[in-house]
Amino acid sequence: MKSQERHKLKENEFARTVVHAREVLATRQRDVTWAVAVIVALLAIVGGYTWWRQSTASRGTDLLASALAVYEAPVVPVAAPAPGSPAPVQQPGTYRTEQAKLEAALPKFLETADRYPSTQAGIAARYHAAGILATLGRFSEAEQRFQEVVSRAGSSLYGRTGRLGLAQAQVAQKKYDTAITLYTELSRDTSSQLPVDGVLMQLGRACALAGRKEEAVRAFTRVTEEFPASLYFTDAKR
Repeated sequence: MKSQERHKLKENEFARTVVHAREVLATRQRDVTWAVAVIVALLAIVGGYTWWRQSTASRGTDLLASALAVYEAPVVPVAAPAPGSPAPVQQPGTYRTEQAKLEAALPKFLETADRYPSTQAGIAARYHAAGILATLGRFSEAEQRFQEVVSRAGSSLYGRTGRLGLAQAQVAQKKYDTAITLYTELSRDTSSQLPVDGVLMQLGRACALAGRKEEAVRAFTRVTEEFPASLYFTDAKR
């Protein structure tokens, strides 16, 4: 009897062990299934976001290309028609004046900038729009757009050239003090990709316009002493 009881006890213990193992396995299987599902969901989200960013960047680039096509179109003035002759037709893809071309390109750049503001295409479009506004003499609007470029582009090349354009727009509006501050910062930026001699020339001219002659002299002197091979050397010395 004792032998049979011991045998039954072993069978019961084995059965309980099997049941427990199945329960543990089932629990772990659920955990593994859940973990796999979470990983798959995360991969789907990451993949979808990556696709969305690439798709957005591609659409922004296409729109920027369309704006650049207008911006770089040739200017072909049309001669006045002879008396009694019909008015000449402008060649497709050309513009009669530089101003007409810029005015046609401006809304295209602004559209790209507004629709894709955080992409490289959007930042580039905003920079071109700011430059066009400055060329058209709309300096207040140009200052605003250059400031937006600086805010979005950070320390990139567009960010630095945007600050340069911002300072130029401020000089055009006689905001000399803020422009001089910007030029001074750019001239001291050792990591900048901008030509320092060119920045110093702009700084000197802004100081001269503001009546800050000693600062103007210092800026021009730096050009002659630090950049003897500069294209600006003669102008700076004069």
